[in-house]
Amino acid sequence: MPPGGYAWWYVDGVSDDGQHGITVIAFLGSVFSPYYAWSGRGDPINHSAVNVVLYGRPKAWAMTERGRASVARNATSLAIGPSAMEWDGTELTIRVDEVTSPLPSRLSGTIRVRPAGITPGPFTLDAEGRHRWWPLAPSSRIEVALDRPSLRWNGHAYFDTNDGDVPLEESFRSWTWSRSTLRRGAAILYDVERRDGSRQDLSLRFDPDGTPRPIEPPGPAALPPTLWRLPRATRSDDGRASVVRKFEDAPFYSRSLLSARICGEAVRPVHEALDLDRFTNPLVRLMLPFRMPRALR
Repeated sequence: MPPGGYAWWYVDGVSDDGQHGITVIAFLGSVFSPYYAWSGRGDPINHSAVNVVLYGRPKAWAMTERGRASVARNATSLAIGPSAMEWDGTELTIRVDEVTSPLPSRLSGTIRVRPAGITPGPFTLDAEGRHRWWPLAPSSRIEVALDRPSLRWNGHAYFDTNDGDVPLEESFRSWTWSRSTLRRGAAILYDVERRDGSRQDLSLRFDPDGTPRPIEPPGPAALPPTLWRLPRATRSDDGRASVVRKFEDAPFYSRSLLSARICGEAVRPVHEALDLDRFTNPLVRLMLPFRMPRALR
């Protein structure tokens, strides 16, 4: 991984009854870390973290950045501090043991992700090929079994990985992304605005076994701005979409559960909007350590 580079592995899941959600992201070269930016980005592995977020009741947020000495990895596993994820060929097992912020409490337990199939390979998001996105398992099942807080549920899930050779904000201005569980497989909409003014708009349907199929892009659908007045939009067959639940609302980022129509089906997409011009604002970066503390050792 070159200086300035990054990699992350991302899982999100929503319970079958729609009452709970979870996101787990393991970062090497944590792309949103103010410490990584302030350091000059010379050593990506020295800025690693596991982000765990619970939605619904109870809510929780944990993301402690750790140094190189706290990272161990091989071809099938990654450990960052006391948390780790391991792939056995059919199942991803994530064991988390983190401290929440800004109010400290323990967040620990096991999450298991079982993909229906694996997709064939990554997509490049920029013209130079410096940023890669691999939607590894768009159609998955998730089992959440937490000890602290005590919480157990099952639902549908998504698993991907991103990696790049330069910071995100060097190549992109913004993007919106969503993933939807269909009756058979999943759909992903990914609209990227590059720094040079060009765009990449991906509209994909995935069979349960992971086979990708391009689809005609659904029509634009407006969404209300967030509490931070972050603009956001999505796509839907009928040009209409609504926000069912707010998951994350930050100055430069939002994650939400939507209601829309994709591939002729009424779906509940998990949606995100990212504004990298806002992220690079020095005032925004000064706010981030309150949610992203760095371990002293």
